[in-house]
Amino acid sequence: MRIGLLITCLVDGMFPDVAADTVTVLRRLGHEVEVPLAQTCCGQMHINTGYPRQAVPLIQRYVETFGGYDAVVAPSGSCIGSVRHQHAEVARQAGLEGLARLAEYVAGRSYELSEFLVDVLGVTDVGASYPHRVTYHPTCHSLRLLRVGEKPLQLLRAVREIDLVELPDAESCCGFGGTFALKNAGVSAAMLADKLDRVAETDATRLCASDSSCLMHLGGGLSRGQTTGRLHSDLGTVHLASILASTKEPA
Repeated sequence: MRIGLLITCLVDGMFPDVAADTVTVLRRLGHEVEVPLAQTCCGQMHINTGYPRQAVPLIQRYVETFGGYDAVVAPSGSCIGSVRHQHAEVARQAGLEGLARLAEYVAGRSYELSEFLVDVLGVTDVGASYPHRVTYHPTCHSLRLLRVGEKPLQLLRAVREIDLVELPDAESCCGFGGTFALKNAGVSAAMLADKLDRVAETDATRLCASDSSCLMHLGGGLSRGQTTGRLHSDLGTVHLASILASTKEPA
């Protein structure tokens, strides 16, 4: 299977290790992964902030760049959510029916990492080992747009040596929401504090999610102490791909 990796803007600019870890997992399972250098932004931030026409060239670039792959995989429910639920609609609104049909075709082969592993490859055990106490936050786009459900948790439960603890009120938003966190900073901060209060109840040493944008927001809250709960002194954030890429170091 020929797989193209959609790195995503945020991962490329701020969390490149997440992209590398995604490649590690897929190659460990015996699949070759290509990172097409022609890729750019998927256009989500343009569409969500009211500039759909400016997203059209980005949608065109996406289908041209990834149209030849058997599958496109991204470590982001947010970006794949845009590809699957916005690309064709935006193209049609611009009067570009041909592009809309191409966008639908490529979107049908585009997957968030956990759904690709579980639904397409039929794998839950990727050979990972991660000796930490972990709690998992399901991000809004992966949960509500893509409906990945239990897939990330299925993958985490199969990780060796992990101590996976349930996050209370897990399905509540962390408060990021892209520009929501900028335009509604007070509400966003309150939602973030509520989420970190729930994290504190788990006594986890790692807070996991499948979107780097939410992890960035959560990590910022941790650095500022935005919680009334008592967080574990070693608590840090980690992307799902990084846990799945981890293996036990040899003695």
